[in-house]
Amino acid sequence: MNFGRGPAVVLNVGGTRYSFSREVLKDFPLRRVSRLHGCLSEQDVLEVCDDYDRERNEYFFDRHSEAFGFIMLYVRHGHLRFVPHMCELSFYNEMIYWGLEGSHLDYCCQRRLDDRMSETCYYAAEEPPGEPTRGSEGKGRRPPGAEGRKWLERMRRTFEEPTSSVAAQVLATVSILFVIVSMVVLCASTLPEWRAPENRSVEEQSRIIEAICIGWFTAECIVRFIVSKNKCEFVRRPLNIIDLLAITPYYISVLMTVFTGENSQLQRAGVTLRVLRMMRIFWVIKLARHFIGLQTLGLTLKRCYREMVMLLVFICVAMAIFSALSQLLENGLDLGTKNKDYASIPAACWWVIISMTTVGYGDMCPITVPGRILGGICVVSGIVLLALPITFIYHSFVQCYHELKFRSARYSRSLSAEFLN
Repeated sequence: MNFGRGPAVVLNVGGTRYSFSREVLKDFPLRRVSRLHGCLSEQDVLEVCDDYDRERNEYFFDRHSEAFGFIMLYVRHGHLRFVPHMCELSFYNEMIYWGLEGSHLDYCCQRRLDDRMSETCYYAAEEPPGEPTRGSEGKGRRPPGAEGRKWLERMRRTFEEPTSSVAAQVLATVSILFVIVSMVVLCASTLPEWRAPENRSVEEQSRIIEAICIGWFTAECIVRFIVSKNKCEFVRRPLNIIDLLAITPYYISVLMTVFTGENSQLQRAGVTLRVLRMMRIFWVIKLARHFIGLQTLGLTLKRCYREMVMLLVFICVAMAIFSALSQLLENGLDLGTKNKDYASIPAACWWVIISMTTVGYGDMCPITVPGRILGGICVVSGIVLLALPITFIYHSFVQCYHELKFRSARYSRSLSAEFLN
């Protein structure tokens, strides 16, 4: 910097002035401010700031003054946090302007920024079908293949978004009915009367119903795979993995029945068949595609995996401590009253987990005075440890619910427009 007067440099950010020496600007933590040191002319300066006063050697930045004050706190103390009552994205834009990144934020504010940006991704999603895009009106010619891509996009929305159109709602209703029917047949097939020899025809009819349901689910999964944009991303989605887990056991059990026979003497084959047939219970999770509540639960577990891991660590640590102490007090010490239920630490772990979760089946209980005191401490500590991460999970659940509800309302508006048209 070879222009300007005086040894001091004044930064005017939204009306708030900060004075620095010229040497400080050279290694200033903010990239935009440090660029002033390398400016050789007023034209270079005006590319960095909004205005410049040669007489006062003052550089004016038309930015948020309060946000810059918090950024200056980071320069002085090394901690960067959000401005209270200021939008996280607006503050993040100020950070980008001055040359900072999201990694400079403290961990708690990084989580807030991630949640806010993920929420914005939902809100800024593409517009629902039926609403013309800007610039598309008045153009008679369409690029080659536009009709085919539009048809594939409509098919994809029909199968992926239950509220995007009338056809999607009808398809979702039919799919829910098939899930309910398959679950009813599965539950009824475990009744002893259902498997009686005189009800052989009923069992055959249940297998026909099961085959029809599986055929519907298979066809639905194949069509959704064909019309998907990214095939690899389609396979990695949790709901699609659940669909495969629900469909595949049926075909495996059919093949095993064909090769081993229905009345096979192979015990392992018979146990495998029963396990595969019982895996049809995964069909219930298919309802998550049509209900916001189940989607909210899945999205919350995905975003709060750190808190869930932390909760499991709390439980495991407490289980190791209390199980060892309870085994020692109830069975390990020679006090004349040995409790056989606490013969080992793994056996005591069951008592610890049902005590910490305040379930208390009563199948195991301490009989010594020190053991009962330890049991009370175990119950109280379980309540405290389980309650610590619940607040974070609750707030994430509320946020996920509002995001998915907004998304559903956006497609519902498209459905209303379709009825009006």
